[in-house]
Amino acid sequence: MTGQTERASYLGMPGERPPRLGFFTDTSVCIGCKACEVACKEWNAVPPDVDPTGDTPSDLEGLRDMDLLGMSYDNTGALGASTWRHVAFIESHRDHAHAGESPSQPGDDVRWLMSSDVCKHCTHAACLDVCPTGALIRTEFDTVFVQPDVCNGCGYCVSACPYGVIDVRPGDGRAFKCTLCYDRTRDGLTPACAQACPTESIQFGPLDELRERADRRLEQLHAGGVAEARLYGRDPDDGVGGDGAFFLLLDEPEVYGLPPDPVVTTRDLPQMWKRAALAAVGLTAAIVGSFFGGQSRSKEAR
Repeated sequence: MTGQTERASYLGMPGERPPRLGFFTDTSVCIGCKACEVACKEWNAVPPDVDPTGDTPSDLEGLRDMDLLGMSYDNTGALGASTWRHVAFIESHRDHAHAGESPSQPGDDVRWLMSSDVCKHCTHAACLDVCPTGALIRTEFDTVFVQPDVCNGCGYCVSACPYGVIDVRPGDGRAFKCTLCYDRTRDGLTPACAQACPTESIQFGPLDELRERADRRLEQLHAGGVAEARLYGRDPDDGVGGDGAFFLLLDEPEVYGLPPDPVVTTRDLPQMWKRAALAAVGLTAAIVGSFFGGQSRSKEAR
């Protein structure tokens, strides 16, 4: 679903809940152009990444102090408060010996893996669970949205995210992350990153449709001999209930810097509160018993 979409195709009739929207990122066709990064920053007015001092460069003099990572062609490094889309360039070494192959020419044992990472908009979002002010909310499209005017900068969401996506912006103090371009999707528009992607590596639409599309693409790659292709975040039964932004990968998740088995970090909270309540009741009973027991012994002594 690209360009100016038909509102009725996913907004539905008045009174009806629209389907869940999300991203399917097919890394097998990503060319690393970083158009998605640029489009995200431009549309959402995301400031430049900070320099080593924590300051945002505001002029040419400041640009000289930018944190140039020197990490191949990837200079944004990771997702953060000022990087809501991050295109990773990963230099991967093929294990020809393990596959029973041999490189046909020098350099055949090296390949580039490119992937545009983003907030996963989890089904069970720990950031939502821990936010004390209600700054983090779930929209009508089941995406996770940060309200900057409500955020108090406590940072609980930062440590709760199993993917390390959300972060607090230096000099601002509030948390920021991908909004899945809520201001565009509510008006029937495609998010800026998917709109700008020239190869349709980033696909946007109703999540159920994207999952079907991803399954077909995976079958196609497997049939073409790409046995290592796999879907990440597509399974609704995984540790976060499935992701609203999921991926087709060409190697293990760890190679892309993704946790192999993400789990919602607040899954044990109900049991912890239950145990804490039982412990509190037990402690209170012990204190009360000790108090009345002491009074009884005092009377007997008299």
